[in-house]
Amino acid sequence: MLEKDNLNTDKYILAIHSTNNYFGFAYRLINRDAQNEKFFIKKFNRDLSNNLIFDLGQFLSERSLHSIERISVSNGPANFNATRLIIVLARTISQQVKCPLDYYSCYRLMAKRIALKNHISNNNKPFWILNKLRNRGFIAGKYELDLNLNKTFIYNIKEIIKPKLYQNIKNKYYEVDYDTKEDLRELLHLSQENHKNCIYSNWEEVLPIYPISPTN
Repeated sequence: MLEKDNLNTDKYILAIHSTNNYFGFAYRLINRDAQNEKFFIKKFNRDLSNNLIFDLGQFLSERSLHSIERISVSNGPANFNATRLIIVLARTISQQVKCPLDYYSCYRLMAKRIALKNHISNNNKPFWILNKLRNRGFIAGKYELDLNLNKTFIYNIKEIIKPKLYQNIKNKYYEVDYDTKEDLRELLHLSQENHKNCIYSNWEEVLPIYPISPTN
């Protein structure tokens, strides 16, 4: 992606995300509210490796890559090929523009949404998020809320156990709830908080989470 002349050079956070069926991008001007967030979401096909770079170029056509302050990416578990491609893309940009690369599991991104939907803050106990696989067991992760004293506000979500493969799950759980736009919004929020707290994340640490070997 070649840089054009006279691009907008305002600093921003770039989010890159994929689920089992969709991929998307979002950006947010640094230290600005959510009203300036922009999104691009698309159902992927077998030609994702070519479409990914082209679509990102179109999405950022008015902005400079060198104005990226930091990148936030999901690292699975989701579609293995899509996850691998977006991580390669995110790592490459992070390395080239020398910016931090934040990364979160897909389950971590949906955990707050699931907690709010199911009123989990009422008991404030750790909970599991689970995806049942066809004839292969379960992919599950364990999460805990960081609440204020009155249990009315979620400060943070702690990922106690990263998503991995289980043959049986006996604990109470909630099924995965992919929402590409909301997950992108959470990526932007988490990266914004890291920026405020001067937390640096290195691109070399970012690898896909995929508890089972790809079959294709």
